[in-house]
Amino acid sequence: MRTLAGSILFLLLFQVCRSQVLAGPMLGPVELRDARIWLEVAPSVRNVQLSFSPKNGGKPTVVGYQGALGKAYNPLTFTLANLEPATTYAYSFIIDGKRVPQGGTFTTKELWQWRRPAPDFSFLTGSCSYVNEPVYDRPGKPYGGDSSIFSAMAREKAAFTMWLGDNWYYREVDYFSPSGLWYRAHRDRSQAILQPLLKAMPHYAIWDDHDYGPNDADKSYILKEESRNVFRNYWPNPSFGENGQGIYTLVSYGDVDIFLMDDRWFRSSNDLPAEVDGKPNAAKRMWGSQELEWLKNALATSRATFKLIATGNQTLNLMSSAECLQNYPIEFNELQDFLRRQKVDGVIFLTGDRHHSEVIRYDRPGTYPLYDVTNSPFTSGVSKVTGTKEEANSARIAGTLVEAQNYSRVTVSGPAKARRLGVEFRGIHGELLGQWSISETELKTP
Repeated sequence: MRTLAGSILFLLLFQVCRSQVLAGPMLGPVELRDARIWLEVAPSVRNVQLSFSPKNGGKPTVVGYQGALGKAYNPLTFTLANLEPATTYAYSFIIDGKRVPQGGTFTTKELWQWRRPAPDFSFLTGSCSYVNEPVYDRPGKPYGGDSSIFSAMAREKAAFTMWLGDNWYYREVDYFSPSGLWYRAHRDRSQAILQPLLKAMPHYAIWDDHDYGPNDADKSYILKEESRNVFRNYWPNPSFGENGQGIYTLVSYGDVDIFLMDDRWFRSSNDLPAEVDGKPNAAKRMWGSQELEWLKNALATSRATFKLIATGNQTLNLMSSAECLQNYPIEFNELQDFLRRQKVDGVIFLTGDRHHSEVIRYDRPGTYPLYDVTNSPFTSGVSKVTGTKEEANSARIAGTLVEAQNYSRVTVSGPAKARRLGVEFRGIHGELLGQWSISETELKTP
């Protein structure tokens, strides 16, 4: 009887704690000397502390959240400082004076530079996560698919997950209501099936149209400032643009730099003409001059073996029937000219949006070809190219078209001067659906 009573008491206490923690914990950037941990708590919570210590023993450090609480939505981020490299830490939360069961571990990066070769590692990536909510969804067949894909991703032993946009989907009911934007991010983030993945590894993100605003939204979206505020509160990225503009930033891991682009904040309308009087329309831009200038300087500075440009839309697909950097020729040409002139090696694009996955090759006379690795969808409806003009796209690498829910596992491995990047498209249960790989030697300027 005492055992039963104790079990019932534990379950009641767990439910109370779960009602205080609405989402998370989620790992944000984990670096050599610091880490960010995200959590969302209920409006009733008045005080949150995070306790952490090396897993192998040591005095705990307790840090308190200093921001405002008690709001309708309370996403918060802790930054843990003065950590040691290559060390595993355990952390837990104290809410309103009581320790709660939510917690986990993280391991800081290894200080490998000037000491040993770059480490082999893998990361996960993909885009387009739709969570059904029938009362606000369009009538008919539900658009959201099997969300158990996140369980498969949580079981992967990966360094981090890179979310490539459309990470949630604003609906018509949300578009022009600040509270609707906050509600949608909160509701999707709080899904139970997502929680194991959130704390299994660090997470980084860019946005595309559906988690920025309406379909195909551009810089004219009237709630863009509020949307950026929501994004900054639900994704603890390293930084968010420059001068209070956009959400672009840079992530480095091992000998890979990932340039996280913002394809919405500065974006001109898709309906503006791509050309005027037979010349590229200088007024039609996707990234904008400020962001493109940042990208060019960041690429020129990078010494990474692989330089991955992550952006929401495809970039190199000449046959694309959807949004694509090709439709913004002034910027496409400017970037291509820069890459040739600066002799930037190791460039690959990571993109989402299309609701299928594929690898597109773009040949450049006199130098190495570029590749666009498209990863989509996590749970959103599948959009097939089979039966359309794109089915016969000669630029697609054979064996890479995946017309099903999937995520990508990207692996970087091999000895110095012969590093290799491999992509595996994996299905709902982690099964292999397609693959592609390339050596750093194939991405060198002659």
